[in-house]
Amino acid sequence: MIVVLAGVSGVGKTTVGKILAERLGWEFLDADDLHSASNIEKMRSGKPLTDEDRIEWLADVRQVIAEFIENDEHAVIACSALRQSYREMISVDKRVVIFILSADIETVRRRIESRSEHFMPVGLLESQFETLEIGSSERVIDASPELGEKVVAIEAELARRTGNKEL
Repeated sequence: MIVVLAGVSGVGKTTVGKILAERLGWEFLDADDLHSASNIEKMRSGKPLTDEDRIEWLADVRQVIAEFIENDEHAVIACSALRQSYREMISVDKRVVIFILSADIETVRRRIESRSEHFMPVGLLESQFETLEIGSSERVIDASPELGEKVVAIEAELARRTGNKEL
């Protein structure tokens, strides 16, 4: 199974993903590590990515997911996947389960302002919220509570989905 944690920058995808992967004994990948240098520089300079900018990156994310599935490996992947079409592109198999972490813009703004090691500036936050699409059938996890609550909520959904109470 591949669990993708989607959502805007600063919502907690990487932090929650690392904890979840560790608890499950799965691999963890931050899809930001697959961005091209030009994409990172564009975001660092305060310019939002276009669909055209994202297409190669999403193809790389899709390829990594396909390789995990082909090797029958489990993984947790943090990937913004803001639009429904992006999530469809990376959903290469029924074993890909996508959760959207969601929080209000002020909560996320505070989180971004408190971190210094990430390339995404707070100035791009509004464009991310404008781009984010959440459909009625999406699995949405409230990213406002404590980390433990988010991880437990995801584990409960995975256990329900798989019938495996050990998750």
